[in-house]
Amino acid sequence: GNMVEWCLPQDIDLEGVEFKSMASGSHKIQSDFIYFRKGLCFGLACFANMPVESELERGARMKSVGILSPSYTLLYRYMHFLENQVRHQLEMPGHYTHLEAFYDDKKGVLPDSKGTPSSQQPVHWLPSIHRYMYPEMKITHPAGCMSQFIKFFGEQILVLWKFALLRKRILIFSPPPVGVVCYRVYCCCCLANVSLPGLGGTVPESKPFFYVNVADIEMLETEVSYVACTTEKIFEQKRDLYDVYVDNQNVKTHHEHLQPLLKINNADKEKYRRLNDQRQMLMYSQEVGEDCSSCEEDLFILFFMEQNNRIFQTLMEVSASQDKTLTADHARGMGLDPQGDRSFLMDLLEVYGIDVMLVIDNPCCT
Repeated sequence: GNMVEWCLPQDIDLEGVEFKSMASGSHKIQSDFIYFRKGLCFGLACFANMPVESELERGARMKSVGILSPSYTLLYRYMHFLENQVRHQLEMPGHYTHLEAFYDDKKGVLPDSKGTPSSQQPVHWLPSIHRYMYPEMKITHPAGCMSQFIKFFGEQILVLWKFALLRKRILIFSPPPVGVVCYRVYCCCCLANVSLPGLGGTVPESKPFFYVNVADIEMLETEVSYVACTTEKIFEQKRDLYDVYVDNQNVKTHHEHLQPLLKINNADKEKYRRLNDQRQMLMYSQEVGEDCSSCEEDLFILFFMEQNNRIFQTLMEVSASQDKTLTADHARGMGLDPQGDRSFLMDLLEVYGIDVMLVIDNPCCT
């Protein structure tokens, strides 16, 4: 099985990290990267698999080199270093000088989520695995994860957007490699960004858990909202752990009251068309050299943040009005379908505790 071979500092609790830093099924692939959560920290590990002529290692040497930090937002900066180090560890096992120097240089530098240096120092470790080597599969590490996210899910991102905004427990399944799927977790969380002050202090936080495995089941049982990915098919049967299950591009839910949200309506199609139009304009402006500073990731995040702000601004204005009545015109003004998004709106009002009366007629009653 997996074991932690080396770590700094040596007194840190790393229980289970040897399984988080190597996704189940990684023995079938040549290299991968993986984001995960360990307690209050986030980790990034790079995995590599090398054939060796050793009976003891059963023909394959597999290792992961990773770091832990209170924040996941800066971990990507160290991807290249980790990739180099895991290759170095495969070729020269037991030489930790570079890792020690990296730790001494970086400890206490990575900020926590509030942007201040944390007293909880980053941790560096090296799990090692020896198993029979299966046929290799190569992976490229995508630079534009938002672009890939949109291309992969297409209009389905509007379905994921609604579930993310409702703070549902979203679990994404995929066989290895898992690095790209960790990006999908991040993108999914970005769909729910809201920048209005004073909104929903009681609303559960949207937590990116990144990669999870069976060892995380007990922890997931206590969570009311998260986005995570897994390579373990067994999770599909554990319906009490998730609200929404994503298998490749197939988004599904076993909750009957959430079924209407799976259907793409006209307002969703219009939003998707607008998003693509803005992406095309961005690409054109970059081609003609007008604006190379704009980034597709910013465009994507801003598109959904503005959409979310518009919805909540309208809902708060209506709740502050005298009659507190939300009409079909309000729904259309928020970019929603008065009929198709009725159940979504009702759930939204309940989750965020907004006191509004919905008077959108049901089509069967007209």
